[in-house]
Amino acid sequence: IVNYLSIDDYIHHPLVKIATMTSVPQGTKLTITLPDDFHHHFRDGPATANVLAHITKQFGRAIAMPNLKPPVTTADAALKYRDHLISNLPEKLPHGSFEPLMTLYLTDNTTDEEIRKAHATGFVKACKYYPAGATTNSD
Repeated sequence: IVNYLSIDDYIHHPLVKIATMTSVPQGTKLTITLPDDFHHHFRDGPATANVLAHITKQFGRAIAMPNLKPPVTTADAALKYRDHLISNLPEKLPHGSFEPLMTLYLTDNTTDEEIRKAHATGFVKACKYYPAGATTNSD
């Protein structure tokens, strides 16, 4: 809300009023028991286990950003990275489970066939486009 409203509009927004009330009217309360992280850099290599130890305390799923070196550009690379993430999960997960939601790094060379193949895996959920030089490993 803050990103799209002025501070004054935010303070007076009806959803903010509901969220800050001590007694929430029946049928207006939403409790998120275990949120998703829609943009997460798990890293690769030995740092992954440490990152996973932290994220699994707060989230049940997270979208894995594909801008590694080399980037995750194929369904096969996404499977390999997913296996790396799963093998580095903590032994005891705070909420019982954690699901990495995989993405492909979309390039000018990504084919329709590769996107269909990735979708068919069931675990690749999106494609990310990074303009060259705009972010880490987007050469």
